[in-house]
Amino acid sequence: MPSYNSIAPEKLARLIGTPKAPVIIDVREVDAFDADPRILPATARRSHADAETWAGTYSGQSVAVICQRGKKLSEGAAAWLRHSGANAEVVEGGFEAWRDAGLPLVPSATIPARNAAGSTVWVTRSRPKIDRIACPWLIRRFVDPGAVFLFVAPAEVDAVADRFGATPFDVEGVHWSHRDDLCTFDVMVSEFGISSGPLDRLAAIVRAADTDRLDLVPEAAGLLAASLGLSRMYGDDLEQLDAGMLLYDAFYRWCRDAREETHNWPASKVRS
Repeated sequence: MPSYNSIAPEKLARLIGTPKAPVIIDVREVDAFDADPRILPATARRSHADAETWAGTYSGQSVAVICQRGKKLSEGAAAWLRHSGANAEVVEGGFEAWRDAGLPLVPSATIPARNAAGSTVWVTRSRPKIDRIACPWLIRRFVDPGAVFLFVAPAEVDAVADRFGATPFDVEGVHWSHRDDLCTFDVMVSEFGISSGPLDRLAAIVRAADTDRLDLVPEAAGLLAASLGLSRMYGDDLEQLDAGMLLYDAFYRWCRDAREETHNWPASKVRS
């Protein structure tokens, strides 16, 4: 019988990728993790052994805890989290239930090393337009909610990446960049293992807008217009990114939930 303080994998999967998603913490034993080193999207790894120490970090937040089968380790860690002021739930059935349901899993090897604060750090060219806003949105919603993004002069991206331990993206000659007809967003969706109907639809819109192929999907022109408008509204790249997060949240929810909905006002008059 599921715990009173539990969340079903399918419900959690619906929350991931939205601003209402809980913090997800994986407390599997090292041996279990090594046997399948994949994690749920947007998940942090923590040791259950020192939950008493780190639980207070999440005070006031909603948290979903996962272990191998959703039993003692996640129950204990969730209890410590609640004791420390978090709203913590256990993922029913644990990692095995999530995996067996065929829900997305991110290969941990694809995630860059984290800094001392536990965040991945990324660097790209300043004055972003489409891919350089879309990719940070994807990373924060599906890979690392605490990811840090540095926007620098184009000529300095490689040097900043080297000196500051950051991962470069959407520049020539790096791993996370365009490949053939795909844009960087496409590459990340594929390599992070998070492909889904909604994300694939969003990727097509991003690709069309970012590569000037507006004929691929009708929504691309709208994304391009909104992206260029944001770039004119904000002189600060990080402020533009904050605004862009809401833009991509809206496009993602349209891709997931609203494609069949139309605007029908004023309603057609009923003829007698």
